[in-house]
Amino acid sequence: MPTPARLRPLAELPAARLAALRGVLTDIDDTLTRDGAIEPEALAALHALHAAGVPVIAITGRPAGWSEPLLRAWPLRAVVAENGAVLLRRAPAGQGDTVQLDYTVDATRRAAHRLRLQACAADILAQVPGARLAADSAGRLTDIAIDHAECHSLDEAAIARVVALMHRHGLNATVSSIHVNGWIGSHDKFSAAQWAVPACLGLAFDPADWVYIGDSTNDQCMFERLPLSVGVANVTRFVARMTALPAYVTPADRGRGFAQLAAALLDSRAA
Repeated sequence: MPTPARLRPLAELPAARLAALRGVLTDIDDTLTRDGAIEPEALAALHALHAAGVPVIAITGRPAGWSEPLLRAWPLRAVVAENGAVLLRRAPAGQGDTVQLDYTVDATRRAAHRLRLQACAADILAQVPGARLAADSAGRLTDIAIDHAECHSLDEAAIARVVALMHRHGLNATVSSIHVNGWIGSHDKFSAAQWAVPACLGLAFDPADWVYIGDSTNDQCMFERLPLSVGVANVTRFVARMTALPAYVTPADRGRGFAQLAAALLDSRAA
C-alpha cells in the first residue's frame, strides 16, 4: 500500500518522543480490529503495554452496550463510547466485576435527545435508498449510526446525503470506516480524552503526553489536536477526504499496525 507524501513512516518517529509519553489513546474499529474482531497481534500488544504500565484508553464511535464487554475482556483503562458521550470504566476495587458508566448529559436530556435522534433516523431511512441502521444500534444510548460498510454498503453520494440530513436535524455527524454517526452535543473524541484521562488516571490531560492512533475521517480531531498521532496503514484509503492527517503511518494495517506502534513505544522505553 503506497504511503502518501504528507505521511511520514513510523520508523521516522524519534524514540525519545515515544519514551516520554504517558500512554496511548486509540480508536477500535479497523485500528485494533479486522472484520469486527480484534487481531491477535493487537491483543498481545495491549497486554504488553499493560504489563509495562502504559495505560491505553479506547475512544470509539461504537455504542456503550457494545463497548462494555470489550472493557471486561481487554486490558484497557477505559473506553469512551459513542464519540465521547459515554465513559466506561471498571468499578473501584472491592465493588465486584462491574463497569461504571458516566454520561456527558443527565437522564432528562438524554431522553429528549433520544426523541430527536429517532426522528432523524426515520427521516434518513425514508429518504436515502438503501440506508440501514447499524447492527449495533440496540446498544446505543446517545447517538444514531447508519451502516455504510459493515453489513450494508452505501456509495459516497448516499453517505453525503445521510450527513446532510443529520445536519438538517441539528446533529453533529462524522463518518468512520464503517458507520455514519450522528449525535447532539459538543462532545467529540478530543473532549473524550480530556474527560477520561483525569477521571480514570487522576492526571491533568496534556495532549503532548499521549499518542493517538486511528484509521479514518472520524479520527481527524485527534490527528489535528494531538502533537503526536499515528495512522495505521489503512488510513491511506481516506486521505483524499481528510483535512487533518496523522503525523506518522505504520507499515502494516489495522491491528498489526497498532502492534507496530506499541512495539516501538516499548522499545523506546527499554532503550
